[in-house]
Amino acid sequence: MRCGLWAGVLLLVGVVGSVAAAPGDDRILLARDAASKGDVATLASLAATPSNHVLEPYVQYWLLSARIARLTEAVDGQQVGSFLSANTGSMLADRLRGEWVRRLGYEKRWAEFDAQYGLLQQADLATQCYAIQGGGTYAAEANRALAAQWLTLNDVPASCELPLQNLALSGQISTENLWQRFRRLVENKRFAAARNVLSWIGNGQVPAAFNTALNSPERYLASARASTSRMDRELILAAVARAARNDARTAASRWRGIEGNSFSSEERAYAWGQLGWLGGLSRLPEAAAWYKLARGTDMSAEQRAWNIRAHLRISDWAGVRQAIEELPADQRDTPDWAYWLGRALQAQGQTDAARQQFLRYADTPTFYGILSTEALGRAYAWPAAAAPASNEELTMVRTLPDFRRAAALYQLDLRTEGMREWNWGLRGGSDRYLLAAAEHARELGLYDRAISSAERTRNEHDFSLRYLAPYYDVFARNAEAQQLDLAWVYGLVRQESRFQSVARSGVGAQGLMQVMPATGKWIAGKQGWSDYHPGWLTGIDTNVRLGSAYLRHVLDSLSNHRVLATAAYNAGPGRARRWRDARPLEGAIYTETIPFTETRDYVKKVMANAELYATLFDKRPVSLGSRLGTVPAAVQDAASNVDEP
Repeated sequence: MRCGLWAGVLLLVGVVGSVAAAPGDDRILLARDAASKGDVATLASLAATPSNHVLEPYVQYWLLSARIARLTEAVDGQQVGSFLSANTGSMLADRLRGEWVRRLGYEKRWAEFDAQYGLLQQADLATQCYAIQGGGTYAAEANRALAAQWLTLNDVPASCELPLQNLALSGQISTENLWQRFRRLVENKRFAAARNVLSWIGNGQVPAAFNTALNSPERYLASARASTSRMDRELILAAVARAARNDARTAASRWRGIEGNSFSSEERAYAWGQLGWLGGLSRLPEAAAWYKLARGTDMSAEQRAWNIRAHLRISDWAGVRQAIEELPADQRDTPDWAYWLGRALQAQGQTDAARQQFLRYADTPTFYGILSTEALGRAYAWPAAAAPASNEELTMVRTLPDFRRAAALYQLDLRTEGMREWNWGLRGGSDRYLLAAAEHARELGLYDRAISSAERTRNEHDFSLRYLAPYYDVFARNAEAQQLDLAWVYGLVRQESRFQSVARSGVGAQGLMQVMPATGKWIAGKQGWSDYHPGWLTGIDTNVRLGSAYLRHVLDSLSNHRVLATAAYNAGPGRARRWRDARPLEGAIYTETIPFTETRDYVKKVMANAELYATLFDKRPVSLGSRLGTVPAAVQDAASNVDEP
């Protein structure tokens, strides 16, 4: 039955890769190569003889984009305008307009800038800051947007440096908010920007002790003395925050010997908040107590979240409840904290109130949506499937220029450009339109785009498109050989590559299961596969063979626990082991307290995916709560392989 269910999908394997090259493809690839090198001469030569190729606008775009990027050379504005007019409404026109507007801002051509700025779909921060510099129609609105990001903006484009300084020196930002920005920049290791803020506060002067406080915080704290100067106290607080990154316990001990020295109650609370946050990230049981000393200081969203996690880690349900109830409304009203508030209320015997929290996000296809459903005593079930896309709906999306260009780009392995085109084509679409686009992507073998398109629907859903299962025979065969749960394997691969067999990550992981070269070679050796060669990483069968064997290995080395193995597959077995506790932990608590944001989200998505695939494959799967289980105590760890990648 399972094979029959996916037979239609399996017929599509390699559809895009099997299509014959279109006439003119070589010219497009030559242009793309020239664009990557900034070779304007070659681009100009290629653009001089336009063709009817569906990707012809890219040749023209790459040429104009390269010219705009050459800040020392003039650009023909009429050529830019002609391209924008000829490609009105396209993704390329919007991208080129954004680049052109930034160039106009750089050259301070403010009248032209304002005329083009108003036509942008959405201005990025660098462009907004040019609008502020220009002082034109959009300056006030852009200035308000910049001021709203005062405490959260870490990486500042060059065009924003002057507007930020003007905000600070004009009195639009209070002195207290200047200090708050300094703290946030130190916390995020943006030391050059933090130095700038100190210079604004100190009328151009930065204390000589600044570098020592941030680069040698333990030494700085060892000689710290009482002071009535805010500057001196803030440098001590910065040193405490920096020292806590290295060793939160030692930093806390050092801080206890200093905190009575003229610090205000808010300043003491800030230091304890930093220690609680960084202690929580290190999974120290003291972190929850440190957070209790932090009342009265403003925290970032991440720091407030770790207040909850620190109490979760020690099963302090009263502390969990208090930490959630103290969140700002926009952070509190989310599936994760609604679920944990429900659990805290449940632990305190408030069954009806807990039920109300679980009901808020129950029946949604997410990690906490599924757990909330199960907390109400029922199994998660997929919503009723929407009607399949009609022939008329499919015919319409098949002819749209955005999708035709996207398909051609994927055919040439220009996947980033293809993804951008596809996503542009989806904007503003109705549910019926999105489902038709998803089905069209499935027809093309663009499984990542099919999933992405189907996930955007709001009321009508087709989970068979959201949770495609291509290459079923390959995955089933390898899962059986390695005695792995097939639904879990599919859940992991959906998160790793979205079933793009040619996927390659920025760090070199390859193929459906995103196997690193060193890992592939190592696991092949462990399995005794003497015929291994690097080409295995890109082959569908061999990539799944390597990935499944490695997944089996991490599962065996981590107490046969799928949550631990999932974390290990993303972040490495050593980290997955270190994140355990001296006592057994509920799997959901272990997951929520993973210190790496990427890995924490990854584990949640993989485990939720596994449950949803199991719902499809098995009809009556085990619950997600059962899948998460209990993570054994760290003392039960299996010994790691010394040569393990």
